[in-house]
Amino acid sequence: MFHEIPTTTLADILGKQQVMDFGIRRLWSSDRVAGPAFTVRCPRGDNLMLHAAIYRAEPGAVIVVESGDTDFALAGGNVCATAHQRGVEAFVLDGVIRDIGEIREDGFPVHARGIVPIPGVKNAVLPLNETITCGGVTVHPGDVVVADEDGIVVVPQAKADEVLVKARQVLAREAEETLDQWQARHRATVDKLLDAE
Repeated sequence: MFHEIPTTTLADILGKQQVMDFGIRRLWSSDRVAGPAFTVRCPRGDNLMLHAAIYRAEPGAVIVVESGDTDFALAGGNVCATAHQRGVEAFVLDGVIRDIGEIREDGFPVHARGIVPIPGVKNAVLPLNETITCGGVTVHPGDVVVADEDGIVVVPQAKADEVLVKARQVLAREAEETLDQWQARHRATVDKLLDAE
């Protein structure tokens, strides 16, 4: 459903509070991803719970991780390959990964803050699938996460159906409008705003 909806359209509908900060970005060129959030919290320097999540998330889920650590990798090639094999849609990480070449070759979508070669440790046992914060956005388990080349938007689960209907209406309206029509409407809006000063 949400695979057809650009993040720009969703951002227009939902506003900035549902858009993750630009530091979390697509690390290699991949298609738009969308799915229910499976949420994970990892303390700085520790990646145990992400490694546990890949065996617990349902196929189609987007694993979303709160960490904020850019010194130690949350995952590498084998973890991403296993997640991919098990049907996980993508990773969205407030942290960094390693083995980007392997991950890119495997075709597993990862959105993160960057790449670093050193792995984290595995010590901290924390609950899975609880409310977290990732990229400045509160993410609840089951919220719809949509990520593409323009960014990452979190659609609250309770609003998902309503937002999907609105987004499809916007896209249908845009598809019917020519560039000339858009320019005329846009210029009229801009000129009106300038005249109001």
